[in-house]
Amino acid sequence: MNALKMAIPDLTYLFIKNKDKVHYQTSVAELVEHAIVNGEGNLSETGALAADTGRFTGRTPYDRYIVRDEVTGDSVWWGNVNQPIAESSFEYLFEQIGTYFNDREIFVRDGFAGADTEHRIGIRTVTETAYQNIFVHNLFIRPETPDPATTPEWSILAAPGYACLQPESLGLHHANFVIINFKRKIILVGGTGYTGEIKKSIFSVLNYLLPLQKGILSMHCSANTDDKGHTALFFGLSGTGKTTLSADKDRMLIGDDEHGWDTKGVFNLEGGCYAKCVGLDESKEPQIFRAIRFGALIENVGFFPGTRVANYNDISKTENTRAAYPIHYVPDSIILGRGGAPKNIFFLTADAFGVIPPVSLLSTAQAMYHFMSGYTAKVAGTEEGIREPKAVFSACFGEAFLPLHPMYYANLLREKLAAGAIDVWLVNTGWIAGPYGIGRRIKLRYTRSIINAALTGILKESTFRTHPIFGLRYPVSCPDVPDAVLDPVQLWPDAQAYYAQANQLAKLFTENFKKFGKEASDEVLAASPVTLESAFSV
Repeated sequence: MNALKMAIPDLTYLFIKNKDKVHYQTSVAELVEHAIVNGEGNLSETGALAADTGRFTGRTPYDRYIVRDEVTGDSVWWGNVNQPIAESSFEYLFEQIGTYFNDREIFVRDGFAGADTEHRIGIRTVTETAYQNIFVHNLFIRPETPDPATTPEWSILAAPGYACLQPESLGLHHANFVIINFKRKIILVGGTGYTGEIKKSIFSVLNYLLPLQKGILSMHCSANTDDKGHTALFFGLSGTGKTTLSADKDRMLIGDDEHGWDTKGVFNLEGGCYAKCVGLDESKEPQIFRAIRFGALIENVGFFPGTRVANYNDISKTENTRAAYPIHYVPDSIILGRGGAPKNIFFLTADAFGVIPPVSLLSTAQAMYHFMSGYTAKVAGTEEGIREPKAVFSACFGEAFLPLHPMYYANLLREKLAAGAIDVWLVNTGWIAGPYGIGRRIKLRYTRSIINAALTGILKESTFRTHPIFGLRYPVSCPDVPDAVLDPVQLWPDAQAYYAQANQLAKLFTENFKKFGKEASDEVLAASPVTLESAFSV
C-alpha cells in the first residue's frame, strides 16, 4: 500500500496538473480520518462514517445531460429524460472542474463496473471529498492490484463545491449538473454532494453500452439466489423494496440494485449496496442493520441527542437517508457477483392508489406491459421536491437511467422470457385498504411471506381470481398472509370507492401507454386495463 500511495497517476488528461494534494487509492481508514478532520462527518457508535451530503439529499434528474455528438445523435432517446448538451459546453465545464481541482486536496480511486470480467468497464473517479471516495470504494468493484500507470476507460469528476456561474449560457438549468460524454468517456458531477449521482451516472453509461453493443439486458433490479442456483430478480424504483427484499437470510445476495443479464445468467454491475435506511430496524432488516459498521457510509442520518447512536427515524433533513457498504458486509453474499438465469422475476410497485393486489402472476404479455409501464410511486426524499408518494410511470422501472428507447430493453426482456420457464410476479409493496393518506402500507412480513411462497412454488398452487379492471390474476391464499389482504377490495370500507379509484388508475395506465402504442404488439396492448362502470356492482 505504501508503494501505491507514492505512485500518483498522471491526471493531466483531466486538466489536473498538481500532484501534491492527490490521494490515490487511499485506504478506508485514512479516508475516514480525512473526512473527520475536514468536517465532512463523524463516526457513529457502530464505526460507520456519518456524512452530510449538503444541500442535495437526492438526485436531480432535471439537471442530468448527455453530450449530443456523432456517437449519441441517432441512438439516444432524447427528451426530458436524456437532455442534450453541446460539446462546447461540456468542454468548458470539463476544463473548469479540472482547474478547480488543481487548487484542492482531492481523492482518486480506480475501480470497475460489471462483475463479469468480459463485460466490465474501468472507472477512475476523482472526488473533492473523502466521504465521496469511501462511497466509490464501497459501490464500485475493487481491483486487487490497481495500476496507477494505466488509465481506465472511463473517468468521473465529482466536485460538489463547484458551481457553474453562467448555467443558462451553457444550456444548463441550474448551477449543479451531471453530464455524460460517451465520446470522451468522461462524466462531470458538479455542484452536488449526493453520492447517488455518481452511481447512477455509471449505470446510465452501462444502460447504453451493454444493450447496444453486446445485446445484454441491463436492469434496475436486485438479485439473490439459493444453493440450487434458483435466481430471483426484484425490479423497482428506489424505496419500493429492492434492497430490503433481496437481503434474505435464507438466500444469497448477488446485488441490490443494478444487474446485467447475458447468455450465462445474471451478473452484478456493482461491488456494494446503497440501502435506504429510514426507519431501519434490526429486527426487520438485520442484514442491512448489521452491515452499517466501520467502512460503511451513512448519509444525512441524525444521532440521538448526546450520543453517536444513529437515529434512523430522524427525517429532519430528508427521508432519503442512505447507507453504502461493500457487498461482503452482507453474510453469504455472492462476492463474485454472478448467478444463473432467473426462475422468478418480481416487479415491485408501491401503489399509492391502494388498488393493485399485493401479488399477481403475470402472463408474458402482462409482463411486457407492466415492464414498459413501470408503475410505482416516487417515495419522499429520493428526488428533490418529492415530499409524499406520487403516482408515476417509469419505463423498465428505471426510466431516469435509460439512454435508449424503452422498447429496446423491453424487446430484450421478451427474448429472455421466451428462452426459459420464468414466473413473473407483480408485487404491491405500497398501500392497501385505501389510498395514501387513508389506507396503510402493507406489512413487510406479509410481502416477505408472499415472496417466499412464490420462490418455493407454493403460491402457484393457490386458487386465482382475475381482477375485473386490471385483468391481473391474484391468489386467494398464501401461507402467513390473511386472505383478506390478498384481495385488494376486501379491506376497503366502500367497494364503490375502490372501483372508482381503480378506474382512475386504469385511465392513467392507458394514457401513459399511448407513447408505446405504435411500437407494442397487439398482444401486449391487450394486457391494458379497462375502465368498467359495471365494476361498481361487482
